[in-house]
Amino acid sequence: MTIAEARDKCKSLAAKVPRDALILGILILASSLSFGLGYLAAPVPDVACALSQTTIDEGKFVASKSGTKYYLPSCAGAERISETNKVWFVSASAASAAGYSPAANCKGI
Repeated sequence: MTIAEARDKCKSLAAKVPRDALILGILILASSLSFGLGYLAAPVPDVACALSQTTIDEGKFVASKSGTKYYLPSCAGAERISETNKVWFVSASAASAAGYSPAANCKGI
């Protein structure tokens, strides 16, 4: 198939599609591509680096002074504990030895 034959075939296919539908399709395609490129171009925060810095400085597991469960610092339960009530542990065994048990809703423990 030559380029001229391919062009004629595309023109005949485009002639069968209503003009409004063709314009709408082009707009949807362009907006989807724009969104995708914008999403890919957005800077990604270095969460792993920030988390590792926190765990090195303070500990790997956190619990509340008045609670019974321990969490990873990235868990939602750990984020609800006020800074003044946080107790840090370097290992899960240290938290268990202090009387804390792992939180069931914290994945990764």
